[in-house]
Amino acid sequence: MSQRCCSIHDGDAANTGTGFGKPAKDLSINFVPVPYPDYPTAVIQMKPDQRQFWRVLNASAITYLNLAVLYGRAPQQMGIVALDGVPVNTNGVSSNSVLWRNHIGVPPGGRVEFILRGPPAGVPGLFVTRTVDTGVGGENDPNRAIATIVSSNVAPQPHSTLAASPNPLVPSSLPWLGNVQPARTRKLYFSEKLLDPNDPNSATAFFLTVDGQAPLPFDPSSGIPNIVVKQGDVEDWIIENRSTELHAFHIHQVHFMLLDFFGVPVNEPFLRDTINVPFYDGKTLQYPSVKIRVDFRDPNAVGTFVYHCHLLEHEDGGMMGLIRVEPANPTRDSVPLPSPKKPSTSTTGAN
Repeated sequence: MSQRCCSIHDGDAANTGTGFGKPAKDLSINFVPVPYPDYPTAVIQMKPDQRQFWRVLNASAITYLNLAVLYGRAPQQMGIVALDGVPVNTNGVSSNSVLWRNHIGVPPGGRVEFILRGPPAGVPGLFVTRTVDTGVGGENDPNRAIATIVSSNVAPQPHSTLAASPNPLVPSSLPWLGNVQPARTRKLYFSEKLLDPNDPNSATAFFLTVDGQAPLPFDPSSGIPNIVVKQGDVEDWIIENRSTELHAFHIHQVHFMLLDFFGVPVNEPFLRDTINVPFYDGKTLQYPSVKIRVDFRDPNAVGTFVYHCHLLEHEDGGMMGLIRVEPANPTRDSVPLPSPKKPSTSTTGAN
């Protein structure tokens, strides 16, 4: 099996909700531009029926991807082996597991690794992204082709190949995250606010708020954390979306398990560090949310780092927070750090 590495880039425009129209911004794949409106595709050559390993990074600023492979218009199965750098497993045990899907959602900052068999000789192939509805307040991510897959007996081999007999991963000594009782549950929420409520075209302030604190844009000059946890703990976080556009929650240093998606229990056999949070449509009786189990058991997680929306203009606009992971057993020489931000009595908020 050979290895291919992909990376995709982009930018901004209003969601049409149709699956068509001008995209938020153009994509490129491995530095080959695929611009609107003609989408002149990149070309990927494969030997007929060749089995390859593809690693795709969504390195775009704001574009959501919904990847699919078509041979003669027929959707193909892609065997997912890892998400966000974490192998698919069952109850924490990696056993060469593969999840077969005919499309794969990859938010900005997300990574996916999958197995794919090339098209038979003479059969045209396309690597595409299907439309993603980002909400009335979101950008337009329409259907579009990214690359043409050409089957040829003289196709060059990829630049890198996998070892015939790779060394297995060292199994974790920790219990599977899904079987660990959380130390506590927290709620966070995404929200937005026009800086001039009377001007729909005014700049927008973006917030990612811990429930009980005042919605405030992230201050990069402040070292005071919004959340403080202990290394060794496991926590459940409920993350709501109170805005009318899709957001991608991302956290540094650690991974999490998705437990619940908009009220529906989920038992995923892998961990993530990025997850979509559905947009609010203004009609449902409760805000859309995801529930995740966050793993702070790794000693290397000690320190201060960020969590944020992975859409560039949102995180730059203030949709970010600081978390500090303290040592499980601090020494007498440990220097006290600032306390987390206190809830404010200010009436300033975000809609």
